[in-house]
Amino acid sequence: MTGIGVGIDFGTTNSVAAIYDGERLTLVPIEGDNPVMPSATYIDNELKTDTGQAAIDRYIADNTGRTVELVPEVIGGATLLVGDADPEHRRPAETLTQRVYGKAFRDTGLSGRLFRGTKRLLGDPNVRRLMVFDHPFRLVALITPILLRIRKAIESCDVEASHACVGHPVNFEGRYEFRNQLGLSRLGESYGHAGVRSHAFYPEPIAATVSFVAHNPGEEGRRILTVDFGGGTLDFCILRRKGSGFEVVTTHGVALGGDHIDQRLFRELLFPLLGKGERWRRRGVDKEEIETLFPFEDYEELLVNWAVSYTLNQNRYTTPVMDCIEQGGPAKYKFRRLRELIKQNLSYLVFQAIKDLKAELSYAEEAVLDVPEIDVELTLTRPHFEALIADQLTKFQEGVDATLERAGLAASDIDLVLRTGGSSLIPAVRAILEDRFPERVVEHDPFTSVAAGLAIADYAGYAAP
Repeated sequence: MTGIGVGIDFGTTNSVAAIYDGERLTLVPIEGDNPVMPSATYIDNELKTDTGQAAIDRYIADNTGRTVELVPEVIGGATLLVGDADPEHRRPAETLTQRVYGKAFRDTGLSGRLFRGTKRLLGDPNVRRLMVFDHPFRLVALITPILLRIRKAIESCDVEASHACVGHPVNFEGRYEFRNQLGLSRLGESYGHAGVRSHAFYPEPIAATVSFVAHNPGEEGRRILTVDFGGGTLDFCILRRKGSGFEVVTTHGVALGGDHIDQRLFRELLFPLLGKGERWRRRGVDKEEIETLFPFEDYEELLVNWAVSYTLNQNRYTTPVMDCIEQGGPAKYKFRRLRELIKQNLSYLVFQAIKDLKAELSYAEEAVLDVPEIDVELTLTRPHFEALIADQLTKFQEGVDATLERAGLAASDIDLVLRTGGSSLIPAVRAILEDRFPERVVEHDPFTSVAAGLAIADYAGYAAP
């Protein structure tokens, strides 16, 4: 087939691809019949790779109920002189060779490594290689398998995929001035290795706008603000209609996404049910009883980053939990939950339940967080939800204000607001936009608008601003 536009949206959380022939837009089935695939890579101890949902499923299966065994890694050897040589050299000097050990970090029973959200690292020059079973993997090597799978899915639709229009955030995460150049360089190299050798970069929020304006003609000069609030990033752009096309007025990006909100809910709703704030009694070296707060801070970051939560299943973490269970009292039920979460590697399942909770609160005034595996069932009202993420909503408002300021425009100068991305479905986000831009806000294909716009831009030959 010829004259086909190809768009690939490699996202922090999920990835989507689309093709466009000038009339019909088609979303490419990547994950079975589903066009939305988790952006995940799993590498096993034989360096074989899985991607998408299969990567996540294999990670969970390989780590459920597994005790982590960390052993010291040998980093060298030292030879000590323990006896002098015979003066007449009939007997050699006595020596003792000892291995030198580094920090205990090698997991001897690890079947594979899961990588999720790798896109966040692309703009960080300090992250060059990640060790996978004693093999250094560059970031591009972790992303390439995902892009290769997408390319093959496109080609299964009888479309040549050696070229494509590919998306990127307005700003890659990081504090370095050159993070965007580095991020684009690494992303471009990954596409090249995946066989998409001819690729044109295009900002994701502009692509989302393109997918709307291509099928919705409007008046000359009308200004459109697009809010792309996804799992990893919050991006904005303002476009002005010009003839049959448009001109870009400004873009802006903020390091805020749905994943940050999920982690906040995990901390606020579940940590108190898992033992945070409880006391821990134990015998000291002199056999006197010591009572302190349970060191929950040692568990927190591992719990909210589910891809590494399995590392909690080692003695240094499980022994204090078992101590608290054996002490009895009301707190033992909380620590039983924590034990089961660790032993059965349930953090991913908990995050899925949190995502379901958020989705239900998009249309209901209250929803239930139900995780029977750890005996959790609690009701969250929409006002309580909004109170828990109040500072993140403020950050969202500040992003809208900053975008208008960069464009030198007032809210009244905006004729239409497009909201897209999964996090744009949060009612409080909708309310903020409706309040600032009354009767001008439109929901636009939350999960697929970017890929669709990239395919259209590729077909039309649009160049990135």
